[in-house]
Amino acid sequence: MNGKIRFAPSPTGYLHEGHLLSALYVWAAAQKWGLHIHLRIEDHDQSRARPEYIQSIYEDLSWFGFSWDSQSIQSERGRIYEAALQKLKAQNLVYPCYCSRKQLENENPKSETGEIVYKGKCREQGSASAIDTPHNLRVKIADKVIEWHDLRLGDFSENPKFQCGDFPIKDRDNQWTYQFAVCVDDIDEGITHVVRGEDIRSSTARQIELMGLLGRTSPPVYYHHPLIVDTSGKKLSKREMAHSLRQDKNAGISPKSLLGKVCFEAHLQPQNTPITLQQALNLAADRL
Repeated sequence: MNGKIRFAPSPTGYLHEGHLLSALYVWAAAQKWGLHIHLRIEDHDQSRARPEYIQSIYEDLSWFGFSWDSQSIQSERGRIYEAALQKLKAQNLVYPCYCSRKQLENENPKSETGEIVYKGKCREQGSASAIDTPHNLRVKIADKVIEWHDLRLGDFSENPKFQCGDFPIKDRDNQWTYQFAVCVDDIDEGITHVVRGEDIRSSTARQIELMGLLGRTSPPVYYHHPLIVDTSGKKLSKREMAHSLRQDKNAGISPKSLLGKVCFEAHLQPQNTPITLQQALNLAADRL
């Protein structure tokens, strides 16, 4: 095999059509480029992750006919994350942040995408506050431009300092953040290709920067695929209570019908007609 790709759902709800589309692109890329498929369960948010959602991921993917070569679950990788944290601390790149959510919203500007750009108040103040006070751990981000290429969207030149500023790698509930865990995992698990929805594109530059701080010399190959949106133009999400694949399965709808529907909604085929998994993969592969 020529490399390794991952499918990385979070078990904070049941899979929906957006996940199915992303899986199609991941498995299509693996077939087209000869990649090992790694299934990663991203349950870093222990306040929302549920065992039944984890089990449903395995069951739903298998129901459609997806198979994978290896798997991992973030909640079992604490020692690996801790070692990565110590590596950043040894470079004096981590500091505690005691700002409340209200302070963050009131004292910092927002980027063009509406994201808070942290200006480094606690970095400047140092660690004077009591360490047992609830706090985030932030990583120091340099003022520099990250240049990267997306196989679908083209070239980007972005400066994370002005996209988000120093971002959290551990939250005040002592949980590892998405940005940190995904970077550590992509390094440790040898991920060479990242295929994911274009809603995560804005995280790429900061992830490349963090992976560099952790010792990775070259970033993965990236492809950000288009999304399925609802009637209001919003992307499907668990927070918006998107209709789940499990609901359709329990209602007696076949995998072929769901695959055809998703490929139609994603403009991969012109009509809403049932298709096999391999046919759906072929349609996605034509867009890569």
